[in-house]
Amino acid sequence: MTYGSETFSLTTGLIRRLRVTQRAMERAMLGVSLRDRIKNVEIRRRTRVTDIAQRVAKLKWQWAGHIVRRKDGRWGPKALQWQPRTGKRSVGRPPTRWADDIKRVAGSRWIQAAQNRGIWNSLQKTYVQQWTSIG
Repeated sequence: MTYGSETFSLTTGLIRRLRVTQRAMERAMLGVSLRDRIKNVEIRRRTRVTDIAQRVAKLKWQWAGHIVRRKDGRWGPKALQWQPRTGKRSVGRPPTRWADDIKRVAGSRWIQAAQNRGIWNSLQKTYVQQWTSIG
């Protein structure tokens, strides 16, 4: 379920859908139906599976740090700093970009913060907690 999750633009809707799917999978693992009326907390206690929101957020945070620290000349770090051409914007709220939620935690200078592993790892807990508290 987490394959490629490092590249997701995390939104509350996406986290909600992932959690619903995870709960369905956990119920299937235990052979429990929704009609049995067993609470999600009890199902999670029985399966001892990590919350999908925590796992996805942690993977994305680690991947962002890895990409930014690369020095081998690949296009990953360059793509993070790329600014699209200016022109007419579409109507409505702009779609959430990949780095938007990282910037919310680490600030607009997150690329410089990621160069220092100590600082980056200390910010990881805050980032993961923001997605754990949703839903």
